[in-house]
Amino acid sequence: MTVAVETGLWQLDPTASAVALRHRTFWGLVTVKGTFTTVGGRGTVAADGSATGTVTLDAASLDTGNAKRDTHLRSADFFDADHHPEITFAVRGAELRDGDAVHITGQLTVRGISRPQNLTARLTGVAADALTLETEFTVDRDEFGMAWNQLGMMRGLTTVAATLRFSRATA
Repeated sequence: MTVAVETGLWQLDPTASAVALRHRTFWGLVTVKGTFTTVGGRGTVAADGSATGTVTLDAASLDTGNAKRDTHLRSADFFDADHHPEITFAVRGAELRDGDAVHITGQLTVRGISRPQNLTARLTGVAADALTLETEFTVDRDEFGMAWNQLGMMRGLTTVAATLRFSRATA
C-alpha cells in the first residue's frame, strides 16, 4: 500500500496530539509516567515526499500527577525549565518507507544540549487535510545533563511516546 501525503505546510494540532514519557525508577519497581500538556509544531512536505519540521514541548508543562515531583523535574536537576523552557525535536528529514513506516532523522534538544535522534514513526491516519504519526523511542537522559540519581534509584533509558496530529495549514 502506498500512502500519499499532500505537499505544503502542516501545523500540529495540540488538542489531538500527545507526548508522554515513562521511566522505571526505584530500582525498577516503579514506573514514573508523565505527559507534556503543551506541545506545538509544524512541518513541510516537499514535492518529492520528503519532510522537515519541528516539534516543541514546553518543559514546564510536564505533568506526572505529583506536584512535588513535577517541581523537581522542572528544576536544574532535570529539565532546568527556568533556563531552558523548550524541548525541541528538529526533523531534518522524514521519508515514507515500507507502507506506513516513516524513517525520521533529526536533532533532539533538551536543556540546551542537542543530540542526533533517529526514529521510526507509523503514519496511522492520512486524509487530504490531516495526518497522524505515532512513535515510541528511548532517550538516555545522561546525554542531556540529567544525571541526578539519588541512591541509584534512576537507571536506564527514558521512553518517549508521541501521537502527533497535523492539519494542512492554510496559506
